[in-house]
Amino acid sequence: MADFGEMLRAAGDFGLFQKILLIALWFPLCLLSFIYASVFFADSDPERHCNTDWILGAGPNLTEEEQLNLTVPREPDGSLSRCLMYAPVNWTLDSIRQYGLNHTTACRDGWVYDQTLYQATIVTDFDLVCDKANELAVAQTVLGAGMLIGSLLFGPFGESFGRRRTTQIPVLFLFIFTLTGGLSPNFYLYLASQFGAGVGYGGFGMNAIVLMTEWIGITKRSMGACGGQFSGAAGLVCMAGINYLIRDWRLAQLVMAAPMGLVAVYIWFIPESARWLLDRGRTEEAKELILKAAAINRRTVPESLFEKIAVNKTVEKGGISVLIRSPVLRKRFLIIGLAWFASSLTLSCLGFNVGKFGLDIFLTQMLFGLTELPAHLLCFWLLELAGRKLCLMSTILVGGLVCLSILAVPAGNVIAVTVLAITARILVTVGMSICSVYIQELFPTPVRHTAAGLGGVAARLGGLLAPSVNLLALYHWSLPVSVFSSLTLLGGALIFLLPETRGRELADSTAQAEVPEVQTNWISTTPHPPREIYRNLYWPVRCQWVLPKGSHGLQQQRVAKCALI
Repeated sequence: MADFGEMLRAAGDFGLFQKILLIALWFPLCLLSFIYASVFFADSDPERHCNTDWILGAGPNLTEEEQLNLTVPREPDGSLSRCLMYAPVNWTLDSIRQYGLNHTTACRDGWVYDQTLYQATIVTDFDLVCDKANELAVAQTVLGAGMLIGSLLFGPFGESFGRRRTTQIPVLFLFIFTLTGGLSPNFYLYLASQFGAGVGYGGFGMNAIVLMTEWIGITKRSMGACGGQFSGAAGLVCMAGINYLIRDWRLAQLVMAAPMGLVAVYIWFIPESARWLLDRGRTEEAKELILKAAAINRRTVPESLFEKIAVNKTVEKGGISVLIRSPVLRKRFLIIGLAWFASSLTLSCLGFNVGKFGLDIFLTQMLFGLTELPAHLLCFWLLELAGRKLCLMSTILVGGLVCLSILAVPAGNVIAVTVLAITARILVTVGMSICSVYIQELFPTPVRHTAAGLGGVAARLGGLLAPSVNLLALYHWSLPVSVFSSLTLLGGALIFLLPETRGRELADSTAQAEVPEVQTNWISTTPHPPREIYRNLYWPVRCQWVLPKGSHGLQQQRVAKCALI
């Protein structure tokens, strides 16, 4: 029976059609970095002090330094208080200078913010300081919660309604809520916009990669995910430059929304996954798309391939229930999900501390992006050379060890900390890129979108918990690093239990996906391989009789060793 892989090779598995699709989906993946990383700039807390212009009524000619010395108390280290002021009094300036002010109070008339670094952030626009400072973590958490809901919602949604819809609708979310976020008149509408943009982010990211992967052949399959991650790293670099030039967070939001509006127009012209259409039994629609791809690639698909699939193809029900019922698929998902969760937690914890490494925030963020660019290019080459399993284990394990090494750096050595943080970020980012390739090859077409979506949920959950993990620094500065490093090491070690998928065609049924882990040892006294080997299998299997150690050549102890051809 002809399968989709054979049809794709006939139509061209990496021709002009696939390249146009990749570019169309890589561009919005670049913009996703703008949405995610912009929060690091938008919520920056600049230097500030209470607004004490009340004293200018008594002394209009006071310099700023004199005004602050008279009206703002000092901290033990000699710096001006950021949240307290001296209570206003109806005294003359001479009386204030002679007797001084002693009664302190919270800021009554707002704050004066230093605009050296930023002209405006959500902190300065909504006064998220002092007793409202914890609301900054709420903004980060709301974005993460939206990404979590988006992954959870659009993952299973793609199994029923197709890959195309689960990329189109999230783009509309991204455009609308990025635009409304920049126009938000208050913090609560900003939070709602962050949540909506997070839903779009979570829905689009993994689903776009699934759509790309299902249109690409075996030899270039990792191009979709690795290229998407490369595009995201390029977005980090561009976003750092945009925020360096535009120091007003509202204007930066509007600038980010403009190209997303372009994507919201052309995204309606992308093709559906022909593999998914065949899996749903919609052969005529799949045939039309395959012929279109073949025409663009200047290839010809034999009619006999369509006839074979039309006769033999049956629809297999997928969804979350399949992941739960199948022991093989369930084990795979738990392992890859943990690795993805730990990598995302590490990445987010490092990202949310980007302004605390001691170097310029724009420079650090740009270094994050620039150093990831060659890493993702190298990732594509290594995946085809060394395979998914070895690459994922090595990147995550080494990334966890680099994170742990931060604890050994002497306090105040900001350059060493930054170098280690960037190195760890590169490794776990590449690990997440590999996860997005690996998870699609571990699961069959009926549940591939669900598995990828739930894997995205695990990743988003890591990002959602990152602010809470960082808060452990209140008890001891080493706790956050210890927690996310340990989880990363555990996730990397468990990858050893997964099968290698390099060079294998994507499975189109649960039986195909389970073949690499089926126990293929049977004790038999018959001269033929057991019939159960062939039950419910679509892929050809070759079996060979071997004698276990210690059998002393006894015919009845021969074992059938079976493997995919």
